Amino acid sequence: MNLLSPRYLAFNAAVVTLVVSLALHAPWEIPAVAAALTIVGIADLLQTRRALRRNYPILAHFRFFFESIRPEIRQYFLEDDTVAEPFSRNQRSIVYQRAKQDSDKRPFGTQLDVYAPGYEWINHSIAPAPEQPHDFRIEIGNHPDCRRAQPYSASVFNISAMSFGALSANAILALNGGARQGGFMHDTGEGSISPYHRQNGGDLVWEIGSGYFGCRNDDGTFSEANFVANATAPQVKMIELKMSQGAKPGHGGVLPGAKVTIEIAQTRGVPVGRDCISPSRHSAFSTPIEMLEFIDRLRNLSGGKPTGFKLAIGHPWEFFGIVKAMLATGIVPDFIVVDGGEGGTGAAPVEFTDHVGTPLQEALLLVHNTLVGANLRDKIKIGASGKIITAFDIARTLALGADWCNSARGFMFALGCIQSQSCHTDRCPTGVATQDPSRQRALVVPDKIQRVANFHENTMEALAQLIAAAGLTHPSQLRPRHLVRRISENQVKLASALLPYLEPGELLDPSQLSRLPPVFGHYWPMAQAESFDPFCG
Repeated sequence: MNLLSPRYLAFNAAVVTLVVSLALHAPWEIPAVAAALTIVGIADLLQTRRALRRNYPILAHFRFFFESIRPEIRQYFLEDDTVAEPFSRNQRSIVYQRAKQDSDKRPFGTQLDVYAPGYEWINHSIAPAPEQPHDFRIEIGNHPDCRRAQPYSASVFNISAMSFGALSANAILALNGGARQGGFMHDTGEGSISPYHRQNGGDLVWEIGSGYFGCRNDDGTFSEANFVANATAPQVKMIELKMSQGAKPGHGGVLPGAKVTIEIAQTRGVPVGRDCISPSRHSAFSTPIEMLEFIDRLRNLSGGKPTGFKLAIGHPWEFFGIVKAMLATGIVPDFIVVDGGEGGTGAAPVEFTDHVGTPLQEALLLVHNTLVGANLRDKIKIGASGKIITAFDIARTLALGADWCNSARGFMFALGCIQSQSCHTDRCPTGVATQDPSRQRALVVPDKIQRVANFHENTMEALAQLIAAAGLTHPSQLRPRHLVRRISENQVKLASALLPYLEPGELLDPSQLSRLPPVFGHYWPMAQAESFDPFCG
């Protein structure tokens, strides 16, 4: 070891400073600091786990420090306004501005490259429609086979699934209070209905996952009695069976026992302090037909409330099998929520975040087209979620085939989230995604209730202006022909010409399959109502 090497400059300086300061009887602070640094340097040289510390004693710690604040350095000093990682500064800013009632206008033209492939816009009309009241709603439910149907009039923009446990108590209180004030719905996430969901009385969509939290027996199986106790509460407006989610489709989850507090245990119906398991698949059913029978059972037990399911699209034949089961049994869910593979608030292994799950556009098209081709589209409403922030995001998604949109991270930004991406560490700097009482107290509920309501209100107003410019009076009138996408520098296409759309009933005519897009021609015959496995005979 050559201690004269420049690599040991900081260590040598600390040792020399210590010796000289002691010899000259310098003020005690100087030898104290030098001694501390010398001890750090010796420890670096003697430890065997990190080569960088052995080669650069003391200096290596500066690298570790700057590496630890690299995300903050990028976000505050280096981040491009339009590059989404996963949301751009411009996307976050529009939420902050609308939530705080600040001006959301921008001068000097777009910052986007309008000649870049993928750029999209809505065609406007020379004769714009009069701007309508912006409380746009759709009816979900009113199932003809349900004698006690309780249809729900839903906003076209709502809070997507985020559980208590993933989010703080104060965050849940603020989201639900904002939903009540703004008249839109709040999805509970699969963590069930906590006291914080109930306190402010906002409309709830109760999401039921494979752990059956809030409606489970001690062994983790489905409990009919516990389901009825929660599902019949007036605040619960819809029931959503979660098959998979965009953040980590096909992957279960574990909430470590150390995080299972008394409140979380009571909400989910699990033991305090023990690992809380979300299995990767359901135990209440194992085939498409059994799944639909379970959905119908939930609908009847709830008293006829709109009941459907959420999924991220994976193997096409599995969703086709569910649709074939609808045709075979006559059991039709009231709605389907399509969760895009863009991910969401749930922390997941990087392989799942980056490479599992169909992106929203393709997933939504598959679901919409399949229901059209099976003559079921008019009976089932479609919700969609996946990086939906602005009124244009909503308009684009509705034009592609959805009836309403959900947003999770958008409403987190309205709460004050700064995209620190520390949701899974329990060290959220704004109190949104943490169970640490000292951190979540920073989130002042009355103020954030107003911001959540403001974000929804102002986004809906922007949507009203956008569709009026297109000559429309309601978002439900949006069609693929209203959306334009640039293919290359010299070519653009309407979405209706660029993307495949089926005609009603086409999947029911075997003679038409050969001319349909390959995903239907190849996989529809393989799908089975009796099994999620493909038929390969």
